[in-house]
Amino acid sequence: MATKLLFLLIMLFMANLGWVSDKWLGLVGTVSQLWQRFVALLPAYFITLGIAYLVERFVMGQVWPQGWEYYSITLCVFLVLSFPGFVYRVLWK
Repeated sequence: MATKLLFLLIMLFMANLGWVSDKWLGLVGTVSQLWQRFVALLPAYFITLGIAYLVERFVMGQVWPQGWEYYSITLCVFLVLSFPGFVYRVLWK
């Protein structure tokens, strides 16, 4: 249970990183336009998938095969979790 909650918190952090920070993934360069912020979500999503793979491998001991449904659902959850950052960046400013 604690592992799932921790992973959701990591996913929430990664989803909002592109909206809260003015740098690309919070590290380098500058992001100024809306489309650049949406593009910055893609590497954050794939990093989050990598973390999920590692958690599944080392905590559960076995990685289950995933179909396209898994990736579409996790992308939708990732976009929903990025909504607070979108509201902060676009609607409040």
